Parts: sequence; C-alpha cells; structure tokens
Amino acid sequence: MATDTAELQSFPFKPRVFIVSDISNEPDDAESLVRYLLYSNQFQTEGLVACTSTWMRTKVCPQDIHKIIDAYAGAVDNLNKHARPDFQYPSAEYLRSIIKSGPPVYGSKALGPDTPFSEGSELLLKSITTSLEDPLWILCWGGTNVLAQVFSKVKNTVSEDEFAALLSKLRIYTISDQDDTGAWIRNNFPDLFYILHPRLEPGGPDFSKLTKEWLKENVQIGPLGSAYPDYLFISEGDTPTFLYLIQNGLGVPDHPEYGSWGGRYHLTDISDDGLASKHYSDTVDIVTGKDGKTYKSNHATIWRWRDAYQNDFAARIQWTLSSSLSSVNHHPIVSINGSSGPAPVYIEAEAGTTISLDASGTYDPDGDIITFKWWHYREPSATQWLAFVEVEEIKIEKKEPEGKVVDVTLPGPEKSCVELLSRAPIDKGQPLHIILEVTDSGTPSLTSFKRVVIQPTNKDLKGGGGGGEAIGDVMAKILKDL
Repeated sequence: MATDTAELQSFPFKPRVFIVSDISNEPDDAESLVRYLLYSNQFQTEGLVACTSTWMRTKVCPQDIHKIIDAYAGAVDNLNKHARPDFQYPSAEYLRSIIKSGPPVYGSKALGPDTPFSEGSELLLKSITTSLEDPLWILCWGGTNVLAQVFSKVKNTVSEDEFAALLSKLRIYTISDQDDTGAWIRNNFPDLFYILHPRLEPGGPDFSKLTKEWLKENVQIGPLGSAYPDYLFISEGDTPTFLYLIQNGLGVPDHPEYGSWGGRYHLTDISDDGLASKHYSDTVDIVTGKDGKTYKSNHATIWRWRDAYQNDFAARIQWTLSSSLSSVNHHPIVSINGSSGPAPVYIEAEAGTTISLDASGTYDPDGDIITFKWWHYREPSATQWLAFVEVEEIKIEKKEPEGKVVDVTLPGPEKSCVELLSRAPIDKGQPLHIILEVTDSGTPSLTSFKRVVIQPTNKDLKGGGGGGEAIGDVMAKILKDL
C-alpha cells in the first residue's frame, strides 16, 4: 500500500471555481456539494453563493451551505493525509468565509432598481475583475441572476473592450435554465463561453450504484458522508458541472467536444452565417449499456462513466474515515510515452501508418494489480454526422499480454483525410481520440485515464474523389445500421 503522498496524484493547475446554488430547493444540491468537497483540493474555490431558482423564488439558504462545511470540518484532516503536500484541501474556515447570499428574488427581478446588489454578486464581481489571467469557472446549480446582476453592473461601468476582456476569462456551466436570466445572458453575450446542460435521467445504464441502499453503505458514512441526504427526484443533478473539471486524464475543459465525466458538448451554432457564439449544448454518444442494449443519447455522454465516478466517490469517502495511507485505495498514475499527468498526449502521424503507445511507466501507488484498456472514442472526431459513419475505426493491437504497449494503425487517407461530403482529399483530417483506462484491484477499484489525440496527415493529398457515389454509400450504411 502507499506509504508516501509524493507517489499520489498531482495536478498541473487548480481551476478557479465559483459555485452558485439554490441549495434547499431539493436535496440534490447538498449531495453535489458533499461530492465537490471531496475533490476540492483540485480547485481554487472562490465562492459558494446561495441563490434562487424557479423552484425556490423568494429566499436563499446560505445556512445550509454552512451545515455541509461544518460536516467537512470533521473530515478535512483525514482528507489531507491522502493528498500531496502541494495539493492540500482548503480549510473549513476559508470555505465559510466565501459563503454568501445572492438576491432573494426570482430571476430578472434582481436587475430591477429596487433590488440591492447582493453580497454574493459583490463576491463574484471581485473574482471576475481580479488581475488573475486564469479562467473563472462559474458553476450554476440554480438560477443565474447573481451572474446577471454582475454583468448588468459591469457592462455600464467599463469600456466595451474592457468588458470583452472580462468575458473572455469566464467559463459558465449551467444545469438547465432555472430562471429567466439564463436566456438573457446568452442573448446579450454571444461571445461568452457557456455550457447549458439539461438535468439528467437514469437512461439505460446499470443503476445499482445510485440506489439508496448503495449510497447508504458507501457514501452516507463518516463526518462528511453523513451530511449527504437521501435523494427525492434525482440524485446530484448539478454534479456534472464539476465532474467536467476533474483532472483524471479524460477531460480537457476548453474542449467541450472531447467528452469527460461531466458530459460532451458541441457549439449550438456552427454555421458561418449565424451568431458564431461560444454557447454549447448537449451532443450524443452511442453506448452499449450493461443491459446489452445500444443507446444513442445525450445523457450517455455522462452515464457511460458511471461505474468509474461512483467508485471514485466511494473511495474518497473512505479517505474521510482514516488517516492511514495503507488502509484505503488510491488512484493509478498513468504514463504514456513518458508523459504523465492529466493532459492529453498529442501526436501527428501520416494516415495509414502505425504508431506505438507505451504505458509501461504506469504504476499504482498501493502496489495493486492494474489492468489496461485502450479504445477508440469515435464521437469527438465526428463533425456533423453519426460517428460510426464519419469516423473510421482505428486498429489497436496489444504488443504484450498485459496491454501496456500497443500499436495503433490509422485509417488510410481515403478514410481519415477526406472532406465528408465532397470526398476531396485534405492535408489534415479530423483528430482521432484514443482513451486508455487503467483500473486497479483495490476496493473500491479506481480508474485513471489518459487521452491520446492523433492528428492524421495526408502530405501528398492521396485518396478522395467519387463524391456523389460515396455519399450514396454513406447513406446506405446509415440505413443499414439504424
């Protein structure tokens, strides 16, 4: 088992995070906050603001954020025993200092002359106007009128260029539109990076690790887990906002189309004639559920990872119970071609050639047995059509029994470096994505990821041609596979 925290996960940076929550509307916000705190050493948390929503229009409940931070206070010392010295968890005292209230009115009423600028809005304004250059991720678990108040004030007090510079540093991720200011923000600020995700549904996956029985046994234990309430309608509807940012080797925050535990998203307007906004919404993945059925769903972009992220949750709850490194499980540390850490490995290679990927430097800090699973994530490469039509499968071949080293053969230029409709050859095709999952034998088992992004090239412009005939083949394949 691990004996030195220096062998544990490290992160190249801490994303700046500001959370706005309609906590107490229903239990899911409290559930999401409990989980968030287990990952809070990965983030620079700058605000925890209580807000209203369409479900709770006339009050805010910062006291319920305080209750969960009080529970966290009993767990943070143990959590720090399972983190590297340079990535310690924030103190409960600090987190209490950034709990504020948004305006206790619904939506756009916060923009009226009779509604004072709230203390939560003041704190957000401070974070937005800081001299820090790192992006600020504003995670909206309820309504967005705290954000709207700030935008309304700042827009009238700085120059147009200064305001544009402030917007360029912001990243918004909201769970549905929970008041009328979300649409106002998107309509008025098309250049704002804005992900809008509807609430989750169970979909087609294995539900066993979301049952109340599983949660009672694996989550609702210890000083922090005991603050995790039973769900009423949906469990942790707001959690995708920060799962999206977790540095586990899967996601790349400024590339929503790549996919992560927090989902996968595409621009809502990709035309040359539209607004050319930076607004993103759900796209779909095609996934085989544990029931053996195939699902094409926007929700599948999240639930396809459920086994891994629920095990991760349960393992971190175990960290809150013990200060001993040797008594609990920790994540495998993945390395590919000498590159460790959560950032992808980027490779440029000629279409049709074979490249080698070597993960033999991967290790488990607890000495557990680890297994290697390499697979082609086709959906991030698709531009507008179904991935199984547009993106040719990559051949992945193990070079030794454990799968630490594989050869990857790229599709030829006629498959990977042609324009979809005209079939004309192009010098660079769509980037191709390989995912490595490394899972340990601990309890619960933990999975770490590493993404390889391969840019196929076509220096001599080979392949292509036969546009009309090829489209006929494409449509025939669609009809056959539907």
